[in-house]
Amino acid sequence: MPYMSHYFIDDANLANDWRTFPYYYQDHAFMFTSNSGVFSPGHVDTGTDLLIRHVPHPQGSLLDLACGYGVIGIVLGKAYSLSVTMADVSPRALRCAEINCKANDVKANILTSDCFEKISDKFDAITLNPPIHAGKNVVYRMMEEASAHLNPCGALYVVMLEKHGAKSALRRLEEVFGACEVLYHKKGAYVFCCRN
Repeated sequence: MPYMSHYFIDDANLANDWRTFPYYYQDHAFMFTSNSGVFSPGHVDTGTDLLIRHVPHPQGSLLDLACGYGVIGIVLGKAYSLSVTMADVSPRALRCAEINCKANDVKANILTSDCFEKISDKFDAITLNPPIHAGKNVVYRMMEEASAHLNPCGALYVVMLEKHGAKSALRRLEEVFGACEVLYHKKGAYVFCCRN
């Protein structure tokens, strides 16, 4: 059986496979570097792109939760001059996020954290493209704990595919937050917004 790894764990046995590629948002051109063992190496995945393009003009502070190599936090942080925090469980992904912050001239507080374990601050916005393959319990924990880390009137933005349980996630978000707005729904992809 071939050796397998997952992007939500830190795997020291993986050989490096650095890839650098462009991404464009509004009038900004970004360059991102990824490595083997991180989510969506070599390109920005569709869910991340949808989330970035459907978050309505964020202001203040942003937490990019499960940030991977940092696309959401870097793009929104630069485009809207936000105070950015990025968190992920994978040191390998966070090393890429550090490289990408420097390459795109974005300052960010970068944390190794299992969900909200090492996060004590509150934010005006939290973005989440959840690590589906980490399992439903991890994904729901991220969504459920987000409310306690939002400022008054703060918002959680989540992107999810129908085939990955978007409809049941919507019901859970409605239970946690009392209401959940669907900002985007097309071809089985959803972007949710929940406010405190």
